[in-house]
Amino acid sequence: MQPRVSRRKAIASALGAAAAVTSTFPVVRAFAQGSLQATTPLGASTKKLASPPEPVSVPDYEFLAHERMSHPAWEYINSGSADEITLRWNREALTRIRLKPRVMIDVSRVDTRIKLFGQEMSHPILLAPTSTHMLAHPEGEVATARGASAADAVMVISTLSNRRVEEIARASTRPTWFQLYVEDDRAVTKDLILRAEEAGCRALCITVDLPIVYARDRETHLGSKPPQFPFPNLKITAGPGGRGRKGGRSSKFTWKDLEWIQSFAKTPILLKGVLNPDDADQAAKMGVAAVVVSNHGGRALDSVPATIDALPVIVDRLAGRIPVLVDGGIRRGTDVLKGLANGATAVLIGRPYLYGLAVAGPDGVRHVVEILRTELEAAMVLTGRPSIAAIDRSVLWPA
Repeated sequence: MQPRVSRRKAIASALGAAAAVTSTFPVVRAFAQGSLQATTPLGASTKKLASPPEPVSVPDYEFLAHERMSHPAWEYINSGSADEITLRWNREALTRIRLKPRVMIDVSRVDTRIKLFGQEMSHPILLAPTSTHMLAHPEGEVATARGASAADAVMVISTLSNRRVEEIARASTRPTWFQLYVEDDRAVTKDLILRAEEAGCRALCITVDLPIVYARDRETHLGSKPPQFPFPNLKITAGPGGRGRKGGRSSKFTWKDLEWIQSFAKTPILLKGVLNPDDADQAAKMGVAAVVVSNHGGRALDSVPATIDALPVIVDRLAGRIPVLVDGGIRRGTDVLKGLANGATAVLIGRPYLYGLAVAGPDGVRHVVEILRTELEAAMVLTGRPSIAAIDRSVLWPA
């Protein structure tokens, strides 16, 4: 499926639309005007764009985003922690998995619908929570929400968004979820949850794998004075991802604190960042609605397993008690299929939609999701699986 508009027209339209927000967010004015100084936000590159063909795959968008974005913005979005072993493993593990096709099966109709927490979704590809979308587009997460809606995809709004959760939810015509970093200040945490629920977010996704930031060498090499961005959900201004902010993620969040959140939260609760089957088992016993098998895109503890390797172990331990979602390294529709075959109910993408956002704004986000959905449908046809329910481990060639 080709984009509705050319890449150049989409970029021009995205930047034009941004003019209205630059007065509200002066930090992005230089971005919108194409002028970059050391004290202005990271985003647009001063490199001259090549003229490759229109993007038809996530790797195409990755290439174009690399050309479009400044070096610091690219480093922040694409870097992992320490030696980036886990970052590499996420992709390498997916490429090692072989598919086992079936033939002579009626695949004239393909059904990608799923249901989660009573919400029917037309496909199992969700937008994972990522921070600082103004690195990729002046309108930040509002632009992402419009693209996600056009692709009929659920967007998980990050605590560390550059736009208020209320604004992002209003910009979306599809359901949204809210990702929470638990703060030591319980009043701040409770206020965030209540605001997200009031805004209409239908699930609460609590990140549990980053009580402290491990070695981020590539980020550190960018310097000690990064450009500042608004993070209105926390009422602060800070570097990308909230870098340099006072306070921060709680290192004291325990299962007991989860009970406190469960006592007042009205929406289903997911725990994101689960890699240990013992933790998954405890989550199910605590009444959590689902877990997300995630290693934070290789940005938390380095040398932990690829998510696709941890996924089947956790699925087997849970034995169907609660749904399991997975993220990490997904770049093709076959990757989505491999996640579903290993027991995931749905998958989440992070960097791919940021590439689309950087290249063509909301239309780029839409197109990235549609590319993955189209590839998934083709992979289902070629493996003889006409529905999501028909996908199981028999799709995979034995190791």
